[in-house]
Amino acid sequence: MIYHNICRGVFLARPNRFIARVEIGGLEETVHVKNTGRCRELLVPGAEVWLAKSDNPARKTKYDLIAVRKKASGLREDDADSVHSGVLFNIDSQAPNAAAGEWLAKQGFDRIVPEYRFGQSRIDFFMERGGEKYLLEVKGCTLERDGVGYFPDAPTERGTKHLRELAQAAAQGYHAAVAFVMQADNMTVVLPNAETDPAFAAALENAKQAGVQILCLPCHVEPDRLEIAGGVRYPC
Repeated sequence: MIYHNICRGVFLARPNRFIARVEIGGLEETVHVKNTGRCRELLVPGAEVWLAKSDNPARKTKYDLIAVRKKASGLREDDADSVHSGVLFNIDSQAPNAAAGEWLAKQGFDRIVPEYRFGQSRIDFFMERGGEKYLLEVKGCTLERDGVGYFPDAPTERGTKHLRELAQAAAQGYHAAVAFVMQADNMTVVLPNAETDPAFAAALENAKQAGVQILCLPCHVEPDRLEIAGGVRYPC
């Protein structure tokens, strides 16, 4: 997943979940945030952010906020190194599906169909290989503590519904899986965020018991890209 027309900025504020105020080249801009999650531990005043400039002149906002450098712990707000220290996180909620699609294309499937209708949901990918049928739902993870990712960072009824659909698919003979795309280099695994969304955590465990595979996909993040790197990891 590669972006074009990238520029650096400094995060100022997030008036609502759709927009942020960012300083770019000494000027304050209102930009679109490509993530409706909370991202509270990432989008803090003074954080280094990266933006992609749109080529659509009709847009109300000229930029999309796609990445942020999480401030390293132990640094003061006014520390000169605070902006440039820490791990870079991609926070574009559309990027995990794009990166997963690129990764799936290298896995030897005979057919890959995105946005596949199953039950009452659209599952991110349907695949076929040697007569076997596969379903894969992709979830991007940006909430991290000490190298461990947690999903979700806000309650997600839709995500819980997807897990129930995957459990039904597994019962019908599909190879069903949910893949957590870890949107920062330092994440080692993703676990359910039971404190924030106990329903999702319970549904994930039920899906696992039903035969749904839980996959964690390590990523490499640069300001202009998100790519799945390394092998699949399985949470405990």
